[in-house]
Amino acid sequence: MRRILLGLILLVSIFIMSACGDSGEEESSKTEGENAENSRWDEIQEAGEIVVGTSGTLIAGSYYDGEEETEDQLTGYEVETMREIAKRLDLDISFEIIGVDNVLPAIKSGRIDVSSGDITDRRKEEFNFSDPYKYSYITMAVREEDNSGIEKLEDLKGKKNGGGATTIYSQIAEQFGAEVITYGNAPNEAYLRDVHNGRTDVVINDYYLTKFGVAAFPDFDIHLHPDLNFHLTEQAVIIPKGEEKMTEKMNEALQSMRDDGTLSELAKEFYEEDASEKPEGDIIEIEGLDI
Repeated sequence: MRRILLGLILLVSIFIMSACGDSGEEESSKTEGENAENSRWDEIQEAGEIVVGTSGTLIAGSYYDGEEETEDQLTGYEVETMREIAKRLDLDISFEIIGVDNVLPAIKSGRIDVSSGDITDRRKEEFNFSDPYKYSYITMAVREEDNSGIEKLEDLKGKKNGGGATTIYSQIAEQFGAEVITYGNAPNEAYLRDVHNGRTDVVINDYYLTKFGVAAFPDFDIHLHPDLNFHLTEQAVIIPKGEEKMTEKMNEALQSMRDDGTLSELAKEFYEEDASEKPEGDIIEIEGLDI
């Protein structure tokens, strides 16, 4: 009887030790996972600096306000929003000029820490996003004389759209049958001049960027399409996947900027409208977009 009792005690002890070991391993694994998720944020804090990717070619959004392309002349709503976020997080900031098609790979590789971009379902599978700081919709730059033959979205079939290969704007163009002509990190002028001279037919892009791009080149035979305003967009800070602490800190800074009016002031300064609030008016919703 005593042997049976001792055997049962031994089994129970082994079970308890095994359970404790499993629990310890699970806790250790959980801690390691959390540390891995926040590793980029820890590196940023240790360095005291955040590296932001931006194009430097988008009038009102990210551009050089002067002849010399130096960082102190780099400005725009995207740029100044990121500068203010860094300031509120007690970080220095540096910008790396990078083409739109290279932004997402650069975040994944660690070449840059964050950038700005539109939130999409596909991108949310691979990246974290802050809360939106810019709301907009999509429009088109077309030839003024005939709207480049585009009166409805279906008329994009067979047309040539100038844009970055990985943008949501080019994805929409392709879904409606347009051919996308890519330029790399070219300035607004290159895209819009080609619509003017007939090399392309349309530039599908963000309303604010298109509005200021068209206004910057009054000699071109182009204008904003008078009728086609579609697909509400939300722009945010793109953050490496799983970086929950960084996402939390970005959101805290953005919320304080929204609360004290800084976000609204910056939007009005660069866009002459409050892009930090959702737009009003008739905006066409497109069903079945795969972006």
